[in-house]
Amino acid sequence: MIATGREIATLAGGCFWCLEAVYDEIKGVESVESGYMGGKTENPSYDDVCSGGTGHAEVVQVTFDPQVVSFTEILQVFFAIHDPTTLNRQGNDVGTQYRSAIFYHSPAQKAVAESTIANLKANGVYDDPIVTEIAPVTKFYPAENYHQEYFRRNPAQPYCSFVVRPKLAEFRRQFLQKLKK
Repeated sequence: MIATGREIATLAGGCFWCLEAVYDEIKGVESVESGYMGGKTENPSYDDVCSGGTGHAEVVQVTFDPQVVSFTEILQVFFAIHDPTTLNRQGNDVGTQYRSAIFYHSPAQKAVAESTIANLKANGVYDDPIVTEIAPVTKFYPAENYHQEYFRRNPAQPYCSFVVRPKLAEFRRQFLQKLKK
């Protein structure tokens, strides 16, 4: 159940550990939960999703206060912290589970997502075409507990050191004014 006056954004942009670490630091974001969406298998496990056979993407569900941070701002961060031009890939993470997607929860979110992508295209922000999928939200399956707050609990893990930490540092440089105090 979502609190009155709150919204949920569901985003896929590669490994959910990266997205979770960034969104945890944004003013107005109240919670971030890693999970799976967009596939055909009921109650998939991490291993199921990593096999590429379920059709699910690794996602984060971001609960936020739109009076503090707008959905537009959530998407501005999203497009700054992942590459929306690589189909089914983010860096060395390859497979449909690493696709770029926005799963909208309302017609208003769909319109903002479409407008944001149109603006990025019109301004020539990326050299290659944006391949981010815009789709209605489907059943969300929370990831296993060991995936929740992964970076916070495992900062020295090699993937966290070489992938998550640099992405988080770049976010902090670009969006200093959006950081929680």
